[in-house]
Amino acid sequence: MEKKKRKKIGLAWQILIGLVLGVIVGAVFYGNENITKYIYPLGVIFMNMIKMIVVPIIISTLIIGVAGQGDLKQVGKLGLKTLIYFEIITTIAIILGIFLADITKFGEGVNMKDLTKGDISSYVNSSEEMAKESHGIMDTIISIVPTNIVSSMASGDMLPIIFFSVLFGIGVAAIGEKGKPVLAFAQGVADAMFWVTNTIMKFAPIGVFALIANTVATFGLSSLIPLGKLMILVYFAMIFFIVVVLGITAKIVGLSIFRIVRILKDELILAYSTSSSETVLPRIMIKTEKAGVPKDIGSFVIPTGYSFNLDGSTLYQAIAALFIAQMYDIDLALSQQILLVLTLMVTSKGIAGVPGVSFVVLLSTLGAVGIPLEGLAFILGVDRLLDMMRTVVNVCGNTLAAFVMAKWEGRLDMDKYNNYFENEAAELAAKAAAKEHH
Repeated sequence: MEKKKRKKIGLAWQILIGLVLGVIVGAVFYGNENITKYIYPLGVIFMNMIKMIVVPIIISTLIIGVAGQGDLKQVGKLGLKTLIYFEIITTIAIILGIFLADITKFGEGVNMKDLTKGDISSYVNSSEEMAKESHGIMDTIISIVPTNIVSSMASGDMLPIIFFSVLFGIGVAAIGEKGKPVLAFAQGVADAMFWVTNTIMKFAPIGVFALIANTVATFGLSSLIPLGKLMILVYFAMIFFIVVVLGITAKIVGLSIFRIVRILKDELILAYSTSSSETVLPRIMIKTEKAGVPKDIGSFVIPTGYSFNLDGSTLYQAIAALFIAQMYDIDLALSQQILLVLTLMVTSKGIAGVPGVSFVVLLSTLGAVGIPLEGLAFILGVDRLLDMMRTVVNVCGNTLAAFVMAKWEGRLDMDKYNNYFENEAAELAAKAAAKEHH
């Protein structure tokens, strides 16, 4: 009996407990280097384990999905629709961010003497590297086609991996019978990797505890008070974006954003705690398929969204840029704000879903409109907490995109979508019965 009771603490609750304990331990041991030395590595190990499984999952599921579809024209159509959808949604996010920052003017009157300056040198270096690589639209298009797929896999570049997998999947379909063993192998890899995913997720609460404890121990809770206005604005904007913008988008195609959020409950808590959308990528792909999104659509749209559809990141970048400008009493003209929108539209494309990447993009954007880069050092202390929320928006945006695309293609299984929770409960009951039987 006792065993059964212990089982009842679901993953979402375990992660929340890890999150709360991490905040407490971090606050108690504020400034203690031992947290970074001994506890933080547990968080890094968890993040590394997730990164380790992302590439094999994307490659195997895309090959299975696309080979099942087997039509280059269909894939091309889906790709074009997906990119247009991503561009529209991210542009709305940027404009919303600028609009809210303009109306509230929360950056005005913030006393910079009250703020702790963080060390942004590593971000500056990353930003300079990014500038050298040049991230124009043509560069992004060129980078989609890999020169060496093995090196793309090694560095985890999503777009070249997706391009190769789609092409390979079409090739497998084209050779017919000869391709069947390859397809069976890909199916075996996908099934094994999903088992590995579920095993790694058992470690999630410990990973979350370590990451949060380190953040709070490094920056402390006192750094949050002067920037409370920025946090309130960002959190309000993010929740507004999910409920209103994504809510209306879902409604247009006859879906409910609240149902999708409920389906993703565990993943959203994990994404929030780790502030990395990569940690939930494998699980989102499993869940969207269970909720009626065909494998080929889910395994194409979701990973592509990780490079092209970071709604939360672009929304945050727009707010943060104007907040810093207001802190320095810089009044941006309409033309400069339009330039800011255009710069963000370009620089936010093709970036990975890892923690802190928004900060790097923000650095390269501020320079374009003449806002002092050192302003970012002031908001570094709360960046992790803001990163947590923007990750939630990124995950919601990408998951909704998979549902929207499946619906537009007329291929969303509405039975699976409507009966998701009943099916899940039945599956869990069947697993429990099988265990008892053994």
